[in-house]
Amino acid sequence: MNLNQVTLPVHDMAQALQFYLTLGFILIVDTPHYARFECPVGGATFSLSLEDEAGKTVGKGCGAIIYFEHEKLDEWVSSLKHAGIEFDQDPTDQAYLWREAILHDPSGNKIKLYWAGENRLNPPWRV
Repeated sequence: MNLNQVTLPVHDMAQALQFYLTLGFILIVDTPHYARFECPVGGATFSLSLEDEAGKTVGKGCGAIIYFEHEKLDEWVSSLKHAGIEFDQDPTDQAYLWREAILHDPSGNKIKLYWAGENRLNPPWRV
């Protein structure tokens, strides 16, 4: 089994497209109500679905968090800051052995940019 993609609800497709293009993702589907991106490394994809303010799937604090891994996390975050992306948390070493930066997209979806290396699949406490 393999995860195909995650779809995030957005309120403003044009604003969301620009945000994710600035992060460095590759746009592969572009419609007025749906967009899909390919990650620059690997075969993973994720998508955006336009929802109006009354949409049941739309809402801040829905609990979903999307993670994007990059080996040169600190350099990536620095370049994104120079491009105008704002972060809630700079890259920080976590107790679970990941290094993470936190931000939100224009629709309020929480994003963690991280590097975990070998600890992503094989942490010292793996069963």
